[in-house]
Amino acid sequence: MPPKTKANGTKAGAQKKKRNAGADVETESMHRLAQLENELLRDHLALQRNEARRAKASEDQLKQRLQELEAELEGARREGKAIYTEMSRQRQALQEEMETRSRQLEEEVKGLREKLDKCQREAEAAEREAKQALGERDRTLAQLRAHVADMEAKYEEILHGSLDGLLDKLRAVKPQWDGALLKLHARYKEQLRQFGLNPLDL
Repeated sequence: MPPKTKANGTKAGAQKKKRNAGADVETESMHRLAQLENELLRDHLALQRNEARRAKASEDQLKQRLQELEAELEGARREGKAIYTEMSRQRQALQEEMETRSRQLEEEVKGLREKLDKCQREAEAAEREAKQALGERDRTLAQLRAHVADMEAKYEEILHGSLDGLLDKLRAVKPQWDGALLKLHARYKEQLRQFGLNPLDL
């Protein structure tokens, strides 16, 4: 084995330093890598926490909104039930009112029909009575006309007979009246002359 010289020792020392320097760099790189991984892990954890907080906030908002919607739905259900109940009540009341009104109208129609039948019967009876009365009146008028005509004929006959008799009597007494009138006239003339009056002037 050849003896170690100073040059060989220096070279070996340089190589050893070089190996130690390489080990330090590798150690530092690993340390730096570990730091980066820790930083990444912390950032990832922070991001996850932020996402979790946002998710929790969103969940709380969704829960609150769901509660609000459920409350609105329950209110709408109660309102719808109340409206349905009120509509049912009104429909029942309207139906009862319509049935009552229908019965009233049926009673009114029945009463009016009865009155109409009665009026028709009374009208028919009145018409029959009127026809009968007109027939009796016509018969009575015919009888009266015949009686009047008969009486007129009899009166005319009596009148003519009476007039004829009166004329006969007048003809019988006319000569006597004429003589009496002449005597009476002559007497009046004489009395007028006695008073100084002229009969011709009167």
